[in-house]
Amino acid sequence: MPVKKEALEVICPKCKHTEIVYVASENIPKCPECNIRMVIRELLTEGKSY
Repeated sequence: MPVKKEALEVICPKCKHTEIVYVASENIPKCPECNIRMVIRELLTEGKSY
């Protein structure tokens, strides 16, 4: 059974660096600038309109 990956927008709480990552579970990356764990800013879903 393949693992479903979710698209997330993550942000560094210290320097506000943002990235879009695809994660399978709780593999949130660390900020490349501050080396602290980033937090989820938004769960990105397909078909979103503004």
